[in-house]
Amino acid sequence: MQRKLDDVLGRLLLTLAGVLHRGIASKTAVKDWKLRRNEVLRAAHRRGVPVEVLASRLGLTQSWVRYVIKNPKKAALEEAA
Repeated sequence: MQRKLDDVLGRLLLTLAGVLHRGIASKTAVKDWKLRRNEVLRAAHRRGVPVEVLASRLGLTQSWVRYVIKNPKKAALEEAA
């Protein structure tokens, strides 16, 4: 009985790993994550978090963070390319 349960759980975990891989590794998913990140970055800046702190926490340059804040649509297009 234990072996059958292990087989079922193993297959379930394998399926979950496949779904996560496709959801995280696809180009569309990466683009979506970056868009969400940029939205949150702009929201944090509007609430008073300085550009220097945003850049250091995210590992981005200050110039890129300023660009994302000022030109969100252009930044999204450039990151997607």
